[in-house]
Amino acid sequence: MSGPHDLFARYTFGHPERAAAELRAVLPAHVVSEVDWTSLRREPVSVVDPELRETESDLLFTARLRTGQPLLLYVLLEHQSSVDSWMALRMLRYVVRQVERWRQEHPESTRLPVIIPLVMYHGADGVWTAPRRVEDLFELPGGEEARERWRALVPRFEYLLDDLTAEREVVLRARAGPPLARLAWLVLRYGRTGELARRLPEWMTLFAQVYAGAEGAEHLVVVIRYLVWVGDAAVHTAAKRVLNSVLDGQRAEDLMGSWAEEMIEKGVQKGRAEGLSEAILRLLTARGVRVDETVRQRILTCTDIATLDRWFDRALNATTLSDVLDERAQ
Repeated sequence: MSGPHDLFARYTFGHPERAAAELRAVLPAHVVSEVDWTSLRREPVSVVDPELRETESDLLFTARLRTGQPLLLYVLLEHQSSVDSWMALRMLRYVVRQVERWRQEHPESTRLPVIIPLVMYHGADGVWTAPRRVEDLFELPGGEEARERWRALVPRFEYLLDDLTAEREVVLRARAGPPLARLAWLVLRYGRTGELARRLPEWMTLFAQVYAGAEGAEHLVVVIRYLVWVGDAAVHTAAKRVLNSVLDGQRAEDLMGSWAEEMIEKGVQKGRAEGLSEAILRLLTARGVRVDETVRQRILTCTDIATLDRWFDRALNATTLSDVLDERAQ
């Protein structure tokens, strides 16, 4: 099941106009100048392994160069909680799958199209530190000179990287693109830094520009929904103020109805539930109570505050799991 990061990123950058803004910001200048951007189309296929669906989102676009040659642009929207040191190998696997599919669909062709892989990263683990080249994953023998000779014998492959966590706010705001794309870059950049609530009011103009555009009401709802789901109470309050400021009170009420209030309340409850779940697990660990993965997931996925409060109280003095989870426990 897709999470809020996956849904928000795919919604924003799955649209060709906003995808073009992302690609133009990262691709080498000579590539940007040679692509016919009016030909950019999103393809309804995916090559990500099914078991990775909950942590990744991939998008495939086709375009043509101004010479008429086909071009494939494979974008992976990466929002894992930690940097994946094997990303270069994974991206190589995905690219190979894609060109194999292309061969099946174009059996008459004797050449492969250029396919450019791009990872957009906005995780919580700081800047991206994993190797971007497959050849850097191999253990090569000898000294530096010998390793260079060996390196010529291993596969060569490199992906592009848009590490939002390494970009300054002023740089992201200055990127060319539709208002929703620029706002999304900022929200993804600061969504896990603890700075989001403070920065949201500074982006008021961008929020207003998003709302003023085509489908602005829908876009604004998507942004606010994302902020509510991923932010804490301070973010919820700041988002509500921004919404009321942009929409002037009554328009906010007409557009959102009770949805925003309900979502904010759900966000607050969700945050409290997560905090209680983690506290229960820490208490059990501190008391030497072994928790297997099934029980751990049961505690982490529980959203009923009354139940979590009861489990927390019991965990304070628990010596076994049944002391906490058995409904007959007093």
